[in-house]
Amino acid sequence: MAPNHHLESKYRNSRMEFDKVYFWTDTIKDWKHLLKQDKYKDLIISSWQELIRRENIVIYAFVIMPNHLHVVWEMKEPNGKEMGHASFNKFTSHLIVKDLKINHPNVLPHFKVDEKERQYRIWQRDPLAILMDTKLKVEQKINYIHNNPLHERWNLASRPEEYPWSSAEFYESGKDEFGILTHYGERF
Repeated sequence: MAPNHHLESKYRNSRMEFDKVYFWTDTIKDWKHLLKQDKYKDLIISSWQELIRRENIVIYAFVIMPNHLHVVWEMKEPNGKEMGHASFNKFTSHLIVKDLKINHPNVLPHFKVDEKERQYRIWQRDPLAILMDTKLKVEQKINYIHNNPLHERWNLASRPEEYPWSSAEFYESGKDEFGILTHYGERF
């Protein structure tokens, strides 16, 4: 790892500004493999679809892994009084907790927290946001994202475009099954 790489830093940069592109990593609390279930991946996609419909965000690339996700995106407009990523975390957390209460009550205690503002935490605090200010940086992160499912730790696909929960197929064939992607070439 590069010496100034701050992935492991105690205080990760999770702040984003409007009209700038970021590589963003959001991780499930305690690295639990909560996102193995497709219903939670679908929930993430539908949340992004709504934020795009409202013109709050633009998504250039993504991958949803069993315990984390990566997305290259841009915040365009506030969603009410908050940034799109905050709405995303709040909305997905609420729906996942609701589903866990009904369908997986034995899993719910793993996400219990002693915090004033919430009873359960689905996403870890301080997601990682890295500014993507050059085309080269964006291309490197998109390549990283698309190859994430192939990593020996995961072994979720043999080719990037075979993994259905990423933008790899979009960049291979132009097919956007979820209707959420904008080609990074339109921005850089």
